[in-house]
Amino acid sequence: MSILRKLASRKLWLAIAGVATGIAMALGVDASDVSAIAGAVTAVISVVTYIITEGKIDAENVKANANGIRSSKQ
Repeated sequence: MSILRKLASRKLWLAIAGVATGIAMALGVDASDVSAIAGAVTAVISVVTYIITEGKIDAENVKANANGIRSSKQ
């Protein structure tokens, strides 16, 4: 598994958000602030992961189509 795939894992980012939430609560940060930050981070990571994944899918489709065109020309 590549490092990029690991970094794109929603489970990883949710785990990191959980740890960060626990640390923030232990340090006395207000619960509403912690919830807002955790929600924002989760939303941003989900969107970025979606964009990266769709980009990879599109790139593979373009590559496959280009290979098909090359094969048909020969």
